[in-house]
Amino acid sequence: MKNEFKSLIVQGGKKFSIKNTKTDYTGDYNKEKAKDALVKSKIEINHLQEKLYASGTHSLLIIFQAMDAAGKDSAIAHVMSGLNPQGCQVFSFKVPTSEEYEHDFLWRHYKALPERGRIGIHNRSHYENVLVCKVHPQYILSENIPGFSDVKKVNKDFWKQRYQSIRNFEEHLTANGTVILKFFLNVGRDEQKQRFLERIEDPTKNWKFSSGDIKERALWDDYMKAYEDAINETATSDSPWHIIPADKKWFARLAISEIIEDKLKSLNIKFPVLDETEQGKLLETKNVLLAE
Repeated sequence: MKNEFKSLIVQGGKKFSIKNTKTDYTGDYNKEKAKDALVKSKIEINHLQEKLYASGTHSLLIIFQAMDAAGKDSAIAHVMSGLNPQGCQVFSFKVPTSEEYEHDFLWRHYKALPERGRIGIHNRSHYENVLVCKVHPQYILSENIPGFSDVKKVNKDFWKQRYQSIRNFEEHLTANGTVILKFFLNVGRDEQKQRFLERIEDPTKNWKFSSGDIKERALWDDYMKAYEDAINETATSDSPWHIIPADKKWFARLAISEIIEDKLKSLNIKFPVLDETEQGKLLETKNVLLAE
């Protein structure tokens, strides 16, 4: 993996600070160079996906987390455009339904996991339960957890346990063949403002904007603290976080694509090889077809 992208990985051990990250970082790339590199990367990912699907030994879970207007949807559309739809599935998680609130917070996410051989993309994820819920702890009360009928009880010990649940969940998935890639699209506050204004001024983008987005923007510092805590608590060597500078969408898309490509290559997946008996049957079938 190129140094521009290695520097974006947080694996735990070293304290991560959002203030020390650049949201407009582009490495040695310009827009044209990144565009060409993205095309090549998507082609390679397509070949690697075919091996992943054929082998049926691993699954890939790609998680996108970000503030509003950071570019999650467009990143998914551009980076994943070269994938075979048969081996890929995308889930977007909104406010939990009444049925989902009747189960533990990981239940709906477990249901959406990709099968072996497939790529699963989660647009927002189980991390919302330690992000938006940490900024708005009153949401926890809707989960009807025994002993938590008062928001004052949602304290440091509660969050410590929730982070532990997430680490256990991801450790279990990794041990059973699911490779996890976690992306935080780190957009700057000024850039978010410009994107919001574009959505307001462009009638074709009005549908993307909600008045609630401004209310959440006012809590920017709280969200940055929640992201920082979540990343520091759940970044591990097997399940690291990738902090993607998102002010320049063209760089964010390339970084995501290169990281996915590198991870798939590291699995060293091969196409299945038939045993001698099956190869013999294959030869017999070939002779039958040639004799027609």
